[in-house]
Amino acid sequence: MMRSLFSGVAGLRTHQTRMDVIGNNIANVNTVAYKSSSVTFQDLLYQTTQNASGANAATGRAGINAKQIGLGVSTGAISTNISTSGSAQNTGSPFDIRISGDAFFVVSDGSNQFYTRAGAFNVDANGTLAMATNGYPVMGYGTTTNATTGEIVINTATLTQLDIMSDENLISDPIQTTNAYTLGILDKNSDALSTTAGQMMSIPFYDNLGYSYTAQFRIEKVNGPTSADNGQYKMTMTDIVNSEGKSILQTTNTAGELEEMSAADKDTLLAGANVFGTGNVAYLTFDTFLTPAGESATGKITSVSTTQPTAHQTAQVKTQVNGEDMVGIALNLDKLAGDLVTATGPMYAGFRGMIESNNNRAIAINFEEMQNIDNKGSSTVNGKRGRITSDAGAGCAAGEMSSISIGQDGKITAAYTNGQTKLLGQIASATFANASGLEKAGDNLYASTLNSGEAVINDITANGGSMSTGELEMSNVDLSAEFTDMITTQRGFQANSRIITVSDSMLEELVNLKR
Repeated sequence: MMRSLFSGVAGLRTHQTRMDVIGNNIANVNTVAYKSSSVTFQDLLYQTTQNASGANAATGRAGINAKQIGLGVSTGAISTNISTSGSAQNTGSPFDIRISGDAFFVVSDGSNQFYTRAGAFNVDANGTLAMATNGYPVMGYGTTTNATTGEIVINTATLTQLDIMSDENLISDPIQTTNAYTLGILDKNSDALSTTAGQMMSIPFYDNLGYSYTAQFRIEKVNGPTSADNGQYKMTMTDIVNSEGKSILQTTNTAGELEEMSAADKDTLLAGANVFGTGNVAYLTFDTFLTPAGESATGKITSVSTTQPTAHQTAQVKTQVNGEDMVGIALNLDKLAGDLVTATGPMYAGFRGMIESNNNRAIAINFEEMQNIDNKGSSTVNGKRGRITSDAGAGCAAGEMSSISIGQDGKITAAYTNGQTKLLGQIASATFANASGLEKAGDNLYASTLNSGEAVINDITANGGSMSTGELEMSNVDLSAEFTDMITTQRGFQANSRIITVSDSMLEELVNLKR
């Protein structure tokens, strides 16, 4: 009689445990990335009143099963439905991230690592990407510079917190101009080429500190303004002006004040400067007059040289600049900067950025797009930063961060007002041999256990997963299933309570046998 009472009590306890789990599931129906739990029952130890016996061939008696009376039910396991993802909820926040697949985000409290599917992140005052709920930093990989290529790449050697909006990352460093090109038409009949002033042309550029300048050039016929020269011209640097349009070629007057040099003094100074590799004049040869019969239709550059040609050159001279074939010549601003000094004082007040730095490199000028063809007497030649096919080598001033994007592989990229982009880091992910073995630690966090195995930290795409920004993973609680389980749990609890009341009534009858 007492066994049924104990079984009823055990039933009440286990059904209460199941109701506790159901209640927790329903309470977290709107919790970000919550994983529902379920209870598995198991029967308790049995009391054996008679052991089983085998068949006896001698007596002809068959075997008898054991007689056992169960002692109730207990909670066998509480399992987490961790493999089923919740639905996606759009939030529009750039730091809300939904992770797909079996992986987890990695966060830290400063001493221990935890794992979560809840990607509701924000950026704190120090620029660190962290959980919005408890401030735990999101862990990932920083960046390093490839020593060979100079490219910024992910440093997978060290797991660290992601300070994506640190003071360093808020600014994009300036980049010196290393490539430029000319374009347009140099018409031999233009009025400018018919005078000693020549055809003027300019090329803008940045130094490595982000200061902007414009190099000014004069293009003339090799043998004077009235000569034909058969498609041969010389190009000379005449000045460099700063962003305010003021010449950087300055000298000190008798009053000790800086003033712009005269045109003659500029020519004298630049004549000894190493602008085009070996001097301040580059000779350009076009294929306009390849035959005595007339002009070619192409009018393209065939030769660029620092040596004056003695005759018309028909062989096209190509050089390799940054791995690309191009017709060009290097404008060596290092040498130019070094020559801008006289005994009377500095002549480069507006040129400090370039001259004070030792890191400026030569600017390679590509002339392939310049043509020497008929344009009704009008020349349109000009220069631009970068390469003909891209902005590579164009350089830029310093810029401020304008936006941040997170790719499906977790790589974080910043865009800046100067048009540059920068790789800031990559959000790491963790997978486990048995994710169901993780221990819930509260705050949407999990901790590894002996049964989950150690975390394998890697790129989210390594296991076919991905990250999506602007959305969150919601709870995977199925309310219809929870309400159904609630009904069956309630009925089970009621039935077990009836066992206790009926057993009590039977005990009462037993006591009433003797009155």
